[in-house]
Amino acid sequence: MKRVIINTNNVALVFKRGKLENVLTAGDYWIGFGKIATIYDMSKSYHFSNEELDILLQNSDFVNLIHLVDVADNELVLVYQNKNFKNVLTAGRHVIWKGLSEYKFVKLDTNSIYIDDAIDKNLLEKALSNYVRAYKIESFENGILFIDGKFNSVLDAGNYIYWKNSTTIQVYKADMRQLNMEIGGQEILTKDKAQLRINFNIQYKINDIKKALLNNKESDKQLYVIMQLALRAFVGTLTFDELMESKDKVAETVMNLTASQATDLGITLVSSGLKDIILPGDVKEIMNQVLIAEKRAQANIITRREETASTRSLLNTAKLMEENAMLYKLKEMEYVEKIAEKINNISLSGSGQIVDQLKQIFVK
Repeated sequence: MKRVIINTNNVALVFKRGKLENVLTAGDYWIGFGKIATIYDMSKSYHFSNEELDILLQNSDFVNLIHLVDVADNELVLVYQNKNFKNVLTAGRHVIWKGLSEYKFVKLDTNSIYIDDAIDKNLLEKALSNYVRAYKIESFENGILFIDGKFNSVLDAGNYIYWKNSTTIQVYKADMRQLNMEIGGQEILTKDKAQLRINFNIQYKINDIKKALLNNKESDKQLYVIMQLALRAFVGTLTFDELMESKDKVAETVMNLTASQATDLGITLVSSGLKDIILPGDVKEIMNQVLIAEKRAQANIITRREETASTRSLLNTAKLMEENAMLYKLKEMEYVEKIAEKINNISLSGSGQIVDQLKQIFVK
């Protein structure tokens, strides 16, 4: 005989020649020779092979001490111990000892991609992260969902989680904010064969994500080509002088020419502008010469205008002095005063007639 002591929350399986004969719970027992007692801690998990489990399940005492959880290939089971999440059971047969703990099992069907809203989101992000596919659409984005290669729906901002199974899921996103595009370094010939390099800028927004991502491939590249061709076509109808005089008109016309094509791409044009017009070196030098010549001509015109005005003023003054002797005398005295201001000393030589002559200036 062999003595076996089973502690609380333990269980012993007694085998004889590989066959389960008895199940012993907490207590003090004697077992006969040739029998083997295997003790299990009911608070821990143990794995039994399918063959072992088939044998053990024939004993009703064993069946009463366990939770037998069968999980199919397209299922997961959430295990809660004493109302707290413990672990996840995947496909197979699982044995959990009843023991002193209270267990709850929640079976989940993963055959569908959609997840029940009742499942705790924290579990999806942590314990179930290996079994789900997660996609995040930012607040400034929209997305489109494809299931098995077919368009399903448009996704607004938010977090989207799907079961990981044989179903193929694809999510494509687009930025719905106002975007900027540079069309730079465009070598264009004007109507009068002047070769220019033009930098053009546009601002746009995606307003229809289905057109932008589903109906068109690389809609941003298509928009670039559309704007580039329209810019080249319109600038080619203008002479160099017309282009320089109507730079604002270029942006307006290009937007009008491309608005409907942009709409077909799911895009709305917000604004555009001619950023730079870069001239070749020889043309730039000629333009500088023309500018200098124009400024010189303007300066000459201003000089002639001022000279004419000055002459006319002198003529008017002379006529007044001719008609009024007193005014003439006042003018003489004004000039004598100006001369006297510049003289420090006066040295006289000769007869006293000089002083008399000076006096005559102030005699009526």
